[in-house]
Amino acid sequence: MGRSRKYLVIVSLILLLLLVVSIVFFHYRAYLLLSMIMIAAIMIPFFARFEWRDVGGREVVLLAMLAAIAAVGRVPFAGLPSIQPTSFIIIMAGLVFGAESGFIVGAVAAIVSNFFLGQGPWTPWQMYAWGMMGMTAGLLRNTAFMKTLWGKCTFGFVWGYIFGWFMNTWVIVGNIEALSWKYVAGIFASSIYFDLAHALSNVFFIIVFGVSWIKILQRIQRKYGLLYEQSG
Repeated sequence: MGRSRKYLVIVSLILLLLLVVSIVFFHYRAYLLLSMIMIAAIMIPFFARFEWRDVGGREVVLLAMLAAIAAVGRVPFAGLPSIQPTSFIIIMAGLVFGAESGFIVGAVAAIVSNFFLGQGPWTPWQMYAWGMMGMTAGLLRNTAFMKTLWGKCTFGFVWGYIFGWFMNTWVIVGNIEALSWKYVAGIFASSIYFDLAHALSNVFFIIVFGVSWIKILQRIQRKYGLLYEQSG
């Protein structure tokens, strides 16, 4: 772990230096560049920490499969804005396998699904938002709140809106020249329907499939002894 921590410190210092240089040389005008650097500063240490963990090949394959299922599950629902099982699968991964696994599944699912739906400067924002969704599910997995169906549904509903707010922030940063209170209010007001659809779809999938998914993933975990150290 000493090597891992040293690596994380070096990466964080480099990213912080890039952020300072960007502010000094671009005089606060390169908002998109700054936002990308800030998101990278948060995401890269997660990937690095996971990389340095003692994770076996079967565990990597399992997480890759979950990320692929989450990504592919988004494609058939592309015609129904914000309604998809991707968030549900990411939440389940975090609940069963822990915060780091939830983050990895969420971030990878975003970039893989965008190979089908279109990559762009919004991809890191989706990676971060879905990664944080999986991470928070993992952090709260042992609380009394998340042990109940009501708690899981509330978590999924709230994250439907939080995810939308992250993406609203990307829209605002991408059009910073139009920044005004009226513009910001308009962006958030126009996303209410899509955020609600995302939140309700999360609740639907958790109610209908949540128990069976958790049982299946826990059975796989017990049978093959996967990711116990992470999720403990």
